[in-house]
Amino acid sequence: MSAPNLAVRRTPSRRAGRWGRGALALALVVPLGLTVAGNVGPVGAVEPAGGPVPGSTRSGDSLFPFAGNGGYDVRHYRVVLGYRPKHNRIEAVTTVRARAEHGLSSFSLDLSGLRVQSVYVDGRSADFARHGHELVITPATPVRGAFTTSISYGGHPRRHTDPDGSSEGWIRTPDGATALGEPVGTMTWIPVNNTPRDKARYTFKVTAPSRLAVAANGLLTRRIRHERVATWTWHERVPMASYLAMVSIGRYRMFHSSMRSITGRRIPIWSFEQRSLPAQQRARGLLPRIIRFEERHFGAYPMRSVGIVAHKLDVGYALETQDRPVFPGPVPAIVLVHELAHQWYGDSVTLRDWVDIWLNEGFATYAEWLWRDAHGGPSPSATFHRLYRKNGPNAKLWSPAPASFSDPADLFGAPSYERGSMTLQALREQVGSRDFFRILRTWAREHRHAGASTREFIALSERISGQNLHTLFKDWLFTASRPVGY
Repeated sequence: MSAPNLAVRRTPSRRAGRWGRGALALALVVPLGLTVAGNVGPVGAVEPAGGPVPGSTRSGDSLFPFAGNGGYDVRHYRVVLGYRPKHNRIEAVTTVRARAEHGLSSFSLDLSGLRVQSVYVDGRSADFARHGHELVITPATPVRGAFTTSISYGGHPRRHTDPDGSSEGWIRTPDGATALGEPVGTMTWIPVNNTPRDKARYTFKVTAPSRLAVAANGLLTRRIRHERVATWTWHERVPMASYLAMVSIGRYRMFHSSMRSITGRRIPIWSFEQRSLPAQQRARGLLPRIIRFEERHFGAYPMRSVGIVAHKLDVGYALETQDRPVFPGPVPAIVLVHELAHQWYGDSVTLRDWVDIWLNEGFATYAEWLWRDAHGGPSPSATFHRLYRKNGPNAKLWSPAPASFSDPADLFGAPSYERGSMTLQALREQVGSRDFFRILRTWAREHRHAGASTREFIALSERISGQNLHTLFKDWLFTASRPVGY
């Protein structure tokens, strides 16, 4: 997510046609036989000697304890969705392929609003109950090992309001809708294990009026017209946290091309610009340059495609949705730098707990500092010292501490962005530029497509530099006051 001090960014005060049933039914056919590998999911209850137990309805997150669930690891979501923009209505089937960590007599997914029509587990009808945003599923027989769940549901998806008053989820627009998920809004349109601890692969098969285009994560593998509707199929083959899932339906100009990375790899580009916006030629032209610039600093680009989605949205922030970030209007170059940096830090290397948000936002903000330095602006050191001088001991920048806070309303405040970035510059000045960039590249490589924590970053920094960095990180990440001596 873009930093809070730009006009299009999330600020601390806000937190920043018709068709017949036949066409919709065609869109909701769910093919069988998908098998993909996954990652280690959240820890659930230990199965006692007596037999299967209910899966946990919590993920254990510090800031969002009721988001996400335990007891299983999702490998793949297949979302088959039809959308009627005139009525803002969806009809969908989501098929979830997962692996139980132990015998489960029941398990849960997160789904806010919408009406569930049926649930099947391994082809057999299953009982289900709704408790707030929890969809609790009781299969006909307990599940062990690999299992498949299919949920049919529909209705009018809604926005989700976060603790700081900002909104995400299903954002209706005059020409369609855009679904955004950070931190927990994906549950407004997908039944999902809504925690960054359980990354999975995704398939989106979306049917909408043919006058509209559909953007989503991953690779566009198919687009078929059925009279007045069209079905777009996107495959995200790189493991993705649920909060990074995106679909955007609207009147778009679509641009398809490719770029060559500094490793020589050819990366496909799909970009979408709302037709009522000015053409974003500069942003599209800068995109390959920014990717190669960030590769030189952070290592090989970790995703299989890239692009941008630019649409007038009343959310007040840009978001690093995987592969192609979403912008709420024209795309400023520095915000593009920020959101593309997240493809390394946040999207590929993903926090396990939301209290570690500085690992996303501090790193992406530091990418802005590097870009400015390379294009005639102040050096990271100059930016660091300007911020330090500007913010006295009582400034909001210093509290709460970036890696030690308890109020989710503080998630997207200045400590996560500016103080997080200052932490990296303080580290650079302590260990030297050579070891500093070795740390950044090693961090991206060793945790590629996986989860990570602040403690692991500290351990890596000490391993590469050979220094004891306890005091530095204690002052910058865990103490709610202005570090002294700078």
